[in-house]
Amino acid sequence: MNIMDMMVVDANAEALGISKTLLMENAGKCIAQKIFEISKPCKVNIYAGTGGNGGDGFVTARYLLNHGFEVEIFLIGHPSRISSPESLKNWEVLHKLNIETSSIVLNIIEDHSQLGFSSAELVLDAILGTGTKGKLREPVSKAIDIINSSNSTVIAVDIPTGLDPQTGMVEHKAVKADFTVTFHKEKIGLKNADEEYLGDLKVCDIGIPEEAELYTGPGDLLRLTQRNINSHKGQNGNLLVLGGSKDYSGAPALAAISALRSGVDISVIACPKCVTSTIRSYSPDLIVKSLSNNYVTFDDTAKILELSKNANSMVIGCGIGREEETGLALTEMIEKINMPIVIDADALKLLNLDLIKHYRNEVILTPHKAEFKAFFGVDVPKKLDNQIDTILECSKKCKCTVLLKGSTDIISNGDKIKLNSTGNPGMTVGGTGDVLAGIVGALVAQGHEAFEAAYLGSFINGNAGDLAAEEYGYNLIASDIWKYIPQVFKRRI
Repeated sequence: MNIMDMMVVDANAEALGISKTLLMENAGKCIAQKIFEISKPCKVNIYAGTGGNGGDGFVTARYLLNHGFEVEIFLIGHPSRISSPESLKNWEVLHKLNIETSSIVLNIIEDHSQLGFSSAELVLDAILGTGTKGKLREPVSKAIDIINSSNSTVIAVDIPTGLDPQTGMVEHKAVKADFTVTFHKEKIGLKNADEEYLGDLKVCDIGIPEEAELYTGPGDLLRLTQRNINSHKGQNGNLLVLGGSKDYSGAPALAAISALRSGVDISVIACPKCVTSTIRSYSPDLIVKSLSNNYVTFDDTAKILELSKNANSMVIGCGIGREEETGLALTEMIEKINMPIVIDADALKLLNLDLIKHYRNEVILTPHKAEFKAFFGVDVPKKLDNQIDTILECSKKCKCTVLLKGSTDIISNGDKIKLNSTGNPGMTVGGTGDVLAGIVGALVAQGHEAFEAAYLGSFINGNAGDLAAEEYGYNLIASDIWKYIPQVFKRRI
């Protein structure tokens, strides 16, 4: 698990009603229990930072006091710099203890000269943990020297200070722990860390439920790419939507406008000539390119390939129809292009599994149950557990990401699984799948890998639909949903 994954899981747990305060309490208690396993009551020095890692140390101090330990805390930085509300709350709790009768001493360290040799039998490193970034500064650097030069048993909270949480490497110096207590799951950096720094590793369950990781939640919005303030037109993604036919003009427009609402700079629709004027009339923000008259044909492949040269991703299938020649044209085109593609709607019935699994780039399929059966030749089971197994197996078989739309969306890349439960019964209305395809295509165009784009798109689409339902009830239409997409993006934590 990397640091972003942990941030996402923490936020999703909070959305489920499990507060960060509770998680910090559980973490501190877990550290204390490890200390009880290895030591009788003794003197403990806790070196604490101003982030969440320090808060874990503050909680640990309370449990140690209750079991007869003498505790001295060295806060590395002024209390005004404590960035975590939960940490600040636990620091204030320590100040409310009767210091004169309690076996605790609180020190505020703002300069390395205030630090001296530690004679404690046990030292707790709660300085930086996964918050380690860049070169270590004073007084953190001096604190590491003191910890390493002591004869104490050293326990690191979550990850030894100075150890890169992503790589496990040590750039300058790091705490050399005898024990490391990490939370929820082993961090990616710990897998590569030298035992000299890590010591014995314990992974502690702090009460984060499986659902916080398996299901998408507001924490996943942390993964959204950040727009460069110096970027110019085209640097934030260019999407090409190939769709539409004489019977369907709205579907490609829904996808393209949803993509614009999801942050791409340019959204181009390539569609049959008979619906070009209609699609242009939906929005002045759309760029619409005419193909053959009534449906996509062989004659269109050269133009589509030329348009694709400027795109970062494609959405194929929205309203494209089921003409045999269209299917043959799509097959020829896909053999020649090389970019991430989202395949939706009728295109799932026109293209075949063998073609897709040999495609040179990332593919995302977005079927509902009937389209899934048409493409894979497999019925979707009724039970969720069986559905998950089926989607996992089929996505592995086609070597692509599958987003099965339903009351609970199931997303898999053949290796990982994500579920999404946002959305509501009003979203059974036609066109919501086109909105989803546009969002997913936009996320891919902005640099998200296929699996991440699929489950983020699923969450954003469902969440926007829920916001639309608050205003319109279940009488919403697909174009109501795209209006709320920016609001979901603004909820990024």
